[in-house]
Amino acid sequence: MAQDNRTWLGIWLMIATTVVFALQDGMSRHLAGEYNVLMVVMIRYWFFAAFVIAVAARRAGGLKAAAKTEQPLLQIFRALLLVSEICVMVTAFVLLGLVESHAVFTSYPLLIAALSGPVLGEKVGWRRWAAIAVGFLGVIIILEPGFGVFSPYALVPLLSATMFALYGLLTRYAARKDSAATSFFWTGIVGAAAITVVGIWFWEPMTPGDWVWMSMLCVSGATGHWLLIKCYEVAEAGAVQPFAYLQLVWASALGMLVFGETLRLNVGIGAGLVVAAGLFTLWRERQVAQEARRAAR
Repeated sequence: MAQDNRTWLGIWLMIATTVVFALQDGMSRHLAGEYNVLMVVMIRYWFFAAFVIAVAARRAGGLKAAAKTEQPLLQIFRALLLVSEICVMVTAFVLLGLVESHAVFTSYPLLIAALSGPVLGEKVGWRRWAAIAVGFLGVIIILEPGFGVFSPYALVPLLSATMFALYGLLTRYAARKDSAATSFFWTGIVGAAAITVVGIWFWEPMTPGDWVWMSMLCVSGATGHWLLIKCYEVAEAGAVQPFAYLQLVWASALGMLVFGETLRLNVGIGAGLVVAAGLFTLWRERQVAQEARRAAR
């Protein structure tokens, strides 16, 4: 009963996380439509770095323990990859809107499954390969190549999904030697330093109203990460991860209600296939892990 309660708490925390991240995406879309993407991401990362430092300082060993790693080059590359991915995705919000950007980006779990073999040496069975194929059929339906004039902008969220998938795989790889706290610390600090070096050259004066939105964006980023940390503290990742797809629902609703976007039929059908394939992939990964645990007993 206690385990069930913790699982349900984890599910509600994941749902709350998706709501916060969807709101964050909406604010990013608004601000990046008015100001340079690099500046928006830079300010967001300043607050994120402060949050990371505050979290690390409260843990056992403090900042020194959080920063200790045997693989600094890997941690640096992970951090650079994530901050670059965020810049690409925010650019996609401006070019395509929230609905279509998230519909394509939702393919990242399938990319993780496809790349886990060459990157991590994990075995991917025929069932997961079939799910990956179905998911990418969904992506093709969303992109509509060959129908009318194909927009290269449609490839921007796909690039973002690929970068995020690689980041996720490298995070798994880093976890073999470093704790989650260490990876989190390097992600925030290196990312903030890197985006500042580039973004400071694109500084623009902001209106008081947009500073309010920027403040809310920064707070939502820290809140979302805090909720996600708590989610994984109370429940297994496999039990809560399927609910991460709700971010597509909230972000799409926000795009249509606030920004006047539309949900085209091909996007709805394609996104449905991508989500279904992703859920099957997550379920199959959980089944394989359970079988491995039983075999090890």
